[in-house]
Amino acid sequence: MAQATMEDFEALLQESFELHMPEEGAVVRGKVLAIDNGQALVDIGFKMEGRIELKEFQRPGEAEIAVGDEVEVYLDRVENAKGEAVLSRDKARREEAWDRLESAADKDSRVEGQIFGRVKGGFTVDLGGAVAFLPGSQVDVRPVRDITPLMGVPQPFQILKMDRRRGNIVVSRRAVLEESRAEQRAEVVARLTEGDVVDGVVKNITDYGAFVDLGGVDGLLHVTDMAWRRVNHPSEIVNIGETLKVQVVKINKETHRISLGMKQLQSDPWEGVDAKYPAGMKLMGRVTNITDYGAFVELEPGVEGLVHVSEMSWTKKNVHPGKIVSTSQEVEVMVLDVDPVKRRVSLGLKQCLRNPWELFAENYPANTEVEGEVKNITEFGLFIGLDGDIDGMVHLSDLEWDRPGEQALAEYTKGDMVKAVVLDVDIDKERISLGVKQLSEDSFTTTAGGIKRGEIVTVEVTKIEDGGIEVEHEGMKAFIRRSDLARDRGDQRPERFNVGDKVDARVTNIDKNARRLGMSIKAREIAEEREAVEQFGSSDSGASLGDILGAALKTREE
Repeated sequence: MAQATMEDFEALLQESFELHMPEEGAVVRGKVLAIDNGQALVDIGFKMEGRIELKEFQRPGEAEIAVGDEVEVYLDRVENAKGEAVLSRDKARREEAWDRLESAADKDSRVEGQIFGRVKGGFTVDLGGAVAFLPGSQVDVRPVRDITPLMGVPQPFQILKMDRRRGNIVVSRRAVLEESRAEQRAEVVARLTEGDVVDGVVKNITDYGAFVDLGGVDGLLHVTDMAWRRVNHPSEIVNIGETLKVQVVKINKETHRISLGMKQLQSDPWEGVDAKYPAGMKLMGRVTNITDYGAFVELEPGVEGLVHVSEMSWTKKNVHPGKIVSTSQEVEVMVLDVDPVKRRVSLGLKQCLRNPWELFAENYPANTEVEGEVKNITEFGLFIGLDGDIDGMVHLSDLEWDRPGEQALAEYTKGDMVKAVVLDVDIDKERISLGVKQLSEDSFTTTAGGIKRGEIVTVEVTKIEDGGIEVEHEGMKAFIRRSDLARDRGDQRPERFNVGDKVDARVTNIDKNARRLGMSIKAREIAEEREAVEQFGSSDSGASLGDILGAALKTREE
């Protein structure tokens, strides 16, 4: 009986021992037995002791460890090669932190931590034993250039994501700031109304404006609302930390966005601008900006006009405005049009200079001789540079009297100096017509001036074709068609003539434009027959036509 009782007691003791025996991976309480060689000897009961490096206890905000202190440690392994338990304070703290953080994440509450390092894409945050990742985009509500002042400072964070199995935690500082700012913004927005004039401090400057702190809430002062004049960059007007007096231009009650303005506190320079700058007025202005389509010229602070590229130069048509004017240059302009509603002033630069075509027409009237360099050669003529940086055109038909224009054109090259006569100046179309052949007399006109229609002349055969013969008289060309080669059809054969033959023909036409004579042998024969009949007989005289023509020919020979 006694023996059975002892066995039962041992079984119960073993069962109790196994029931309370800690498992590997558990957090247990232990007591510091000794500190030596940079290690703390910790007893966790059940005749198990282990050593922990002192650096694991050296955390900000925690007192130094001492003999007799009770601490929570993590049981990594029950026994190592030395027969000691493998313990860790860091892992115990991490397990404790994870429990705390999971509870906070479930309640969607904030946790406290410190930024202590940089990693790719963001920063590392100590959340009291657990390390979290803070993405760079979640540091602040707007980009922060220098994060140094935020490092090592205890501050609240919002947990965005947790994965205990992988050991990943992602937190946000921005979410906390936005929540806090949302409360402040709602309070400030409720106090403000559009049109209020308030003081604010410039907190940040961007390319499109400046953010101004109105006492817990930021408003945007857009670059176009800083001044009535053109502002290339906000830094020209405001500086970070500067206190400004601004007007509340617009408030969005839903998004709590506030638009601010500075120019609204100044008088509008566009009031009465149409009366101040009437069309046709000339004045000096300063070039403030140059674009592909023109240049903006400041007439007074806050009032700018546009000189369109088409109104910049009389002669430079396809040139970038930057080749004609430069920024900050003082220029004389003419007011072309004013639209006070759209706040637009159209200006002209070339209108302040004389129209070069008008000036050329005054200095070089029609028939005046000019000289210039060949600027360009096209299939239809030459372009010659003239005074006033303008060009005149010589059409290929006005190059030479006696040769086709295509042949004459081939003898010219760019850069040649050419003399010409002014034929016409069209100021509206900006065209000047010139002629080279007009420098000399037209041999055809001179020669043809002594010939009358119906006159009989002697010509020389120069070419024989199936359709007729080509002849020449004192340098003037003519073509006698087959049907005009003779009165009798049987003699209307081009082959009965030879090149170089001299033939008498009657002039039937003088075409000065085509510079050709119209001639006919047939017309000459008919005219001679009619003349012979009139002189030597008539139809009722009884004489035959042969007799009459014979007498006529005899008289002609004599």
